[in-house]
Amino acid sequence: MAEFTMELSDEQKEVRDWLHGFAADVIRPAAAEWDEREETPWPVIQEAAKVGIYSLDFYAQQYFDPTGLGIPMAMEELFWGDAGIALSIVGTGLAAVGVLANGTEEQIGTWIPQMYGDANDVKVAAFCSSEPDAGSDVASMRTRAVYDEAKDEWVLNGTKTWATNGGIANVHVVVAVVDPELGSKGHASFIVPPNTPGLSQGQKFKKHGIRASHTAEVILDNVRVPGSCLLGGKEKLDARLARAREKAKKGGERVKNAAMATFEASRPAVGAMAVGTARAAYEVALEYAQTREQFGRPIIDNQGVAFQLADMRTSIDAARLLVWRASWMATNGKPFTAAEGSMSKLFASETAKKVTAQAIQILGGNGYTREYPVERMHRDSAIYTIFEGTSEIQRLVIARTLAGMPIR
Repeated sequence: MAEFTMELSDEQKEVRDWLHGFAADVIRPAAAEWDEREETPWPVIQEAAKVGIYSLDFYAQQYFDPTGLGIPMAMEELFWGDAGIALSIVGTGLAAVGVLANGTEEQIGTWIPQMYGDANDVKVAAFCSSEPDAGSDVASMRTRAVYDEAKDEWVLNGTKTWATNGGIANVHVVVAVVDPELGSKGHASFIVPPNTPGLSQGQKFKKHGIRASHTAEVILDNVRVPGSCLLGGKEKLDARLARAREKAKKGGERVKNAAMATFEASRPAVGAMAVGTARAAYEVALEYAQTREQFGRPIIDNQGVAFQLADMRTSIDAARLLVWRASWMATNGKPFTAAEGSMSKLFASETAKKVTAQAIQILGGNGYTREYPVERMHRDSAIYTIFEGTSEIQRLVIARTLAGMPIR
């Protein structure tokens, strides 16, 4: 087990500085353009692939960093550059985590490389869990997966929504109901291979923020996938469902479902994204306050501004520490006995919203215009309190965990 430390190794610092350089030199100059276009920034993703950032190897190196800090460090730097473009670069990672959390070694080796492609032929992947009537309430999911034993195929029907890369992905990971009587415990995850008949893109959403990231509905109309596309395999699923049925009879339901396993693994990473956006806005506000003069002196000399900056920096550092703690715990097998993963996402996401709003206030009228990036950062920050579990859901998870109640 790696010792918890707040000091990055020399190798980690080199990676951080490399990512920061890419964010500063490639992502930031393109941010305003792709935000206005509201399109997937394929040229930036391809550039990230060429230098090795958008690749399975890089993702795996950070994911398996024994300190747990590889992923949050990478997320913070990329999202410091721009949230919309960064999400286009890292969005495939959620689908990859879904396979890593629930798949067999063979499935991991087969499908994750296909999610990324290579520098000459870039691909993306999508994780499809939310539905029009089932966002936070995963037990209300309606997408069904029915096993056709004669053909050893699963037949998927339903509509997914809010899917990053939905419809344009090479590989889709879809969460579906296999046993409706078990509620959220009756879910399983499936790989939908490229060009599978019956899968199509529905509505593409025009969003308030992260507009360079593609978000759309995914329609599943009698989508047939081989039995081998059930993550974890049928034997494991049957055993899990049997345990869930038995516990349900006894009044206990503490069996983890596939979607929750994915979100549990990714929430500290989302917190790191929020830290990156908050830090970016803080740095713009700090520089502005040091150079903008009113009444013959820099506005940072006014306590009303200086104290805001002090609070902003304190909250950002506190959020990063919560994220790092949760990431270290997850990597080193420490259970989230107080929902530390949800704590990190809750605090970091709320910090991002608050800090970006304070940055606009410090810049005054300039902050409200698109001539300065804090306006875009504020729009982008709103998503952190919504996706992969709203702030209200994080508080519910924390409260239920502290009370010793099951998480559903």
